[in-house]
Amino acid sequence: MVRCWWLAGLLVACAAAEPRCRQQLRHLQDSAGIAARLPPRLEGRWVSTGCEVRPGPEFLTRSYLFYSNRLFKALQFYYWDPSCRDPSYSLVIKGKLRLRQASWITRGATEADYHLHKVGIVFHSPRAMREVASWINQTSGEGCRGFLPPGRSWAPGALYEVLSAKTERDCTAALGFAMHELSLVRVERHFQPLLQPQQSGSRLVEELYLGDIHTDWGERLHYRPTGYQRPMQSALHHVHPCPACGIISRADEHHPPILPARAALPMQLSGSWVSTHCEVRPAVLFLTRYFTFHGNNHTWEGHYYHYSDPLCRQPTFTIYASGHYTQGIPSSKVRGGTELAFKVTQARVTPMDQVTVVMLNSSEPGSCGLAGSWSAGVEQDITPTKGCLALGIKLPHTEYELFKTEQDTQERSLLYIGERPTDGSSPDSPDKRPTSYQAPLIQCAAASEEFSNYISLKYVGRKDANGIEALKPLPVAFLLFIALLFSRWD
Repeated sequence: MVRCWWLAGLLVACAAAEPRCRQQLRHLQDSAGIAARLPPRLEGRWVSTGCEVRPGPEFLTRSYLFYSNRLFKALQFYYWDPSCRDPSYSLVIKGKLRLRQASWITRGATEADYHLHKVGIVFHSPRAMREVASWINQTSGEGCRGFLPPGRSWAPGALYEVLSAKTERDCTAALGFAMHELSLVRVERHFQPLLQPQQSGSRLVEELYLGDIHTDWGERLHYRPTGYQRPMQSALHHVHPCPACGIISRADEHHPPILPARAALPMQLSGSWVSTHCEVRPAVLFLTRYFTFHGNNHTWEGHYYHYSDPLCRQPTFTIYASGHYTQGIPSSKVRGGTELAFKVTQARVTPMDQVTVVMLNSSEPGSCGLAGSWSAGVEQDITPTKGCLALGIKLPHTEYELFKTEQDTQERSLLYIGERPTDGSSPDSPDKRPTSYQAPLIQCAAASEEFSNYISLKYVGRKDANGIEALKPLPVAFLLFIALLFSRWD
């Protein structure tokens, strides 16, 4: 009898897990009360919410101050480690920003022009001074040679000028430095419910999205962004709790922020993970993601919900993919990351608007499902045609990935998956493996709560290729009824 009630509890847990993931996706589709003002208001200080990872990899935190007269002062703090506890050097960037028109390329964004007046660097160790001086002396133009003469001793707190508009000197190229992120701007506002049980109401949260950094180091100096980096938050109106926000907002170039130590977590992929907000990719892709990893047999399923708008309200198409993955090994290039290889063996596509239907029906016969048979809301298997050329999907194929798990300040599990190449290609060889991360996914169901495919989100409210309504999740009451039948047989 005991094991029957255990079975009943397990069935209820399975039924509850999937709705939590669906609720999170519905929450995103409802835009969670997000408002974006055009043009955005930038005045005030904006800070990183944690240690950021840029392609390279580079580990940094940021603190940007925008004035009402369009001047700005940006601080970038660079570190040796992925926890942002061992500072290397700081950059002080001063200039002027002019907001222009709404972007014709990235919906919801505002384009901007910026002009740099000066950039200074402060070294936080003799090692940092030697390395940066070596980069500049070897790779910069004539005006920068001898930037720091050999043998110059480290002077704590000394500020060295690496760019000056007045003298037309620019020695920043060796650092891979550019502020093109300021050319694409978006500010979002939403309200966070108060966390304490005895409190009611909500607090304002403001987030600043700036342009993305190209994943290819050689392209970043010339790249004009079409996507975003990890958002910064207002120093006054940020999420709570956020220990890093206060530490970073109080820092300056001479006193870089040292973030709180965090315990390293083992890579635990098993379970289901979902996007925390509507995501934006370069080349103007808006999407949300939903993954399930089965650790017992190293198989995975992924759902990619694509939209035409920055709030993920207007669906265009959905991709379901599945396959298997390898055992992870610690990354030798990105400290704190885990390297894996993912094999994609199956995929299905559901067009959700008429534009996508027309595009897929215009595909070359044999290149994307059954030619001329696509219709809105109807899923079709593209495995027999070895993918879908129109959507850039090739089957089977292997991707070399970088993963990381951590916990946020509310002790929720987060999963970071490697950033996609900016040029739209696939990380299909080890040398293309990412060195930075996409926006995190949040765990919505633990490994013990995984459920079989038929309860998966891709079936809810869908029809199969024959026009028959697909199976929906079974109600909790029915699952309990099954458990009670088992108890009688026992």
